Amino acid sequence: MKAVSYVSLAAVSLCLGYYFGEKSKPKESKSGPLEVDDSEDEDEVLADGDLSAVRPLTMQKCKLVLVVRTDLEMAKGKIAAHHATLACYKALMKTNLQLVQHWERTGQAKITLKASSEDELLELEATAKSLNLCARSILDAGRTQIAAGSRTVLGIGPAPVDLVDRVTGHLKLL
Repeated sequence: MKAVSYVSLAAVSLCLGYYFGEKSKPKESKSGPLEVDDSEDEDEVLADGDLSAVRPLTMQKCKLVLVVRTDLEMAKGKIAAHHATLACYKALMKTNLQLVQHWERTGQAKITLKASSEDELLELEATAKSLNLCARSILDAGRTQIAAGSRTVLGIGPAPVDLVDRVTGHLKLL
């Protein structure tokens, strides 16, 4: 009789695990993949690497880094308006949904760092893209204190911390 109870318990546990596991998976839309407009004010001069190539390990922490130009002396409100989080998020939603979901599950870490010039931002962007990391520059529209077309912020990631640190590990916190 005990054996039947254990088998029944195992069968019920298996069924519940399957049910809740399937329920937590993202559902595919009948209309196809999510359409995202990423044309606003990001610069895509450098070609992306294979953004789908980055695969974090199960317990590996991920982060997104925002690198802000300090030579422009932007006000705090301007910096906040120019963050590149959304541009990176949109790009990875199209190409590496698994990475985005992993970053979301592991706390959505975002770190803000300093860069001293546009040339430094361009170097960081090139290095990040050579490692197949998502990297997006934000350009100013020129409506307030910064000249139109100025590259103000670079977003890198989200991606595993060790990969992002290979690009930005030497930078100081903002």
